[in-house]
Amino acid sequence: MAEKKNAEEKKPAATHTPADKSGKMTIYEYEQKYVKQQNARGAKVFLRVFAAIIGVFLFVLLLLAALRVYEINEYAGYATGAVCLIVYIFIFIVPLVKIMRAPYFMTNVNAQTASKAQRHNKKVRRDIADKMINFSSTVDGAGWYDSELIGKLAIARNTGNDEAVKETLTTLYKGSVKKTAKALIMKSSLRSAMYSALSQSEKIDAALVIAVNTQLIRDLVFLYGFRPSDIRLAKIFVGVIRNSMIALGLGGLNVGNAVVKTMGDAVKGIPILGNLISTIVDSSVQGLANGTLTALIGFQTLRYLNTEYNLQNILDGIDVSETSEELQETCTEIETQLKKKKKLAPAV
Repeated sequence: MAEKKNAEEKKPAATHTPADKSGKMTIYEYEQKYVKQQNARGAKVFLRVFAAIIGVFLFVLLLLAALRVYEINEYAGYATGAVCLIVYIFIFIVPLVKIMRAPYFMTNVNAQTASKAQRHNKKVRRDIADKMINFSSTVDGAGWYDSELIGKLAIARNTGNDEAVKETLTTLYKGSVKKTAKALIMKSSLRSAMYSALSQSEKIDAALVIAVNTQLIRDLVFLYGFRPSDIRLAKIFVGVIRNSMIALGLGGLNVGNAVVKTMGDAVKGIPILGNLISTIVDSSVQGLANGTLTALIGFQTLRYLNTEYNLQNILDGIDVSETSEELQETCTEIETQLKKKKKLAPAV
C-alpha cells in the first residue's frame, strides 16, 4: 500500500489547457487549427478576375454563334445576336449577381477580428432563417425545407432565440437541405448531359456547361442562404472555367471513332453505319463527361458551404472576451513590473 501511495505521488500532475478547463476551444486554438494566411483583398481580386474570364468566354462563344448565322443570312444574324445578348444576361449576368450579392460567413479570423466575425455571422444566420421562412410561406409545394423545422425556426426568430436559430439551421442543413441539394445537383448534371448529347457543336457545349454550372451554383447558394467565402468561390469559378474548356475540346477527341475501330470488320464495309455509331458514341461520351463535370462543381460547392457553416458554428462557441481580459491583465502586470524596477533603481 505504501509503495502504491508513493507511486501515485510520483505521477506528474495533469496539465490543462484553457480548453480543458472551460470545455471550449480558445480563439488561439481555433486560429492554429482552422485559420490559413490569406490576402482578403487578393481573394476578392481573384474572384472578380475569374468571374470576368467566365463572362468573356461565354460572350465570345455566343458571339461566334451569332456570326456563324450572320454569314448565312444578315438579318438572321442580327436577330440571333439580339437573342444571344438577352440569353447572356439571363443565364449568366443575373445568376452571377445573385451569387456575388449573397452573404457569407467570416471564418478565417484571428483574436483581433473574432468578435466582429461572431457578430457578423449571427446576423447572417438570422438573415438565412428569415429567407427560409419567407420562401416556405410564399412558395407552395417547393418541398425544399422540412416544414416542421421551419415552424421551429419561425418561433425562434419571433422570440429572439439565436441559439435555437443556430440549432434548427444545423438540423435543416444535415437533413432536408442536404437532400434537396443532391437533387438539384442530379437535375443539373442530367440537364448538362442531355444538352451536350443533343448538341453537335463544341462551342454550344462549352456555353451550355457555363450556363448550367453557374445556375447550379446560384441554386445551391439560394438553397443554403449564403455563399462560400471569396477564396473558395474563386476556386469554384476556376472549376467552371476548366469544365467549359474541357467541353470545348471534347468534340475534337473523336472518342467515338476509337470505339468504332475496335468493332473490326463488322462496320468496316458499312461506312454509313460506322459514321452513325461514331456520332452516337461521341455524343454519349460528351454528355456523360459534361454531366459528371457539372456534378463535380455541385459537390465542390456543397462541400465548401458545409465546411464554412461548421466553422462558424465552432467559432460561435468560442468565448473571445478572454482576449481583452488577458490583454488588461498583461498591461497591469507590465505596469507593476515597471514600478518595481523603478523602486529598485539607484537614485542618481
